[in-house]
Amino acid sequence: LLGYRIWLGYIPINGLEPTFDRAPNNWANYIDLKVLGTHMYKADYDPEGILSTLPSIATSLLGIFTGFILVSKKANKEWILAGLGILMILLGNLWDLVFPINKAIWTSSYVLATAGWANLFLAAIYFLTDVQGLRFGSIFKYAGANAITVYFLSSFISSLFYKIQVSPGTSLHQWVFQNLYVHEFMAMKLSSLLYGLTVIAFYLLLAYVMYRKKIFIKV
Repeated sequence: LLGYRIWLGYIPINGLEPTFDRAPNNWANYIDLKVLGTHMYKADYDPEGILSTLPSIATSLLGIFTGFILVSKKANKEWILAGLGILMILLGNLWDLVFPINKAIWTSSYVLATAGWANLFLAAIYFLTDVQGLRFGSIFKYAGANAITVYFLSSFISSLFYKIQVSPGTSLHQWVFQNLYVHEFMAMKLSSLLYGLTVIAFYLLLAYVMYRKKIFIKV
């Protein structure tokens, strides 16, 4: 992670000072343009590029490390996970001051911050299920049984919502969001959050119905 920071932040590109912005002198963009050419998500940008794969490996390794904690015989695993989560969130946000949290190029600060939050949620779930004995995992079972189908439909339907025009210059997505979720008394971030939660609830409900009707689509 430190090496990635040094590479993106200090090594010049054709005599230009490197940047973390979406620009030709961003190392992640530069390598993708040179290697992938026109085979990218957008003309000058790919959110799943070559260089950004390196820190994503760190994300996977942190997940493996967390798995080792879960299968170990250590006591108070939930507190270990929570402590590590808080530590990584703090480190990620501190690093954000000089190396912005950025998913597009999977910055090192993004790795730490997201892994930290994942650990916190996992610690909470572990505490509720394995320590307190509560059982609410069915919601994940329903989605997992048709994971590929739900993933495909979410992309397909989202694409339709953007392409269907309710009026000139206004997509169905914009119309739904503006008319159902945007209100004067509500912050825009809260509106966006509620919209996202509604979408998640819809696909969880769809997965539940498919599971109950024993419809399983596999590839």
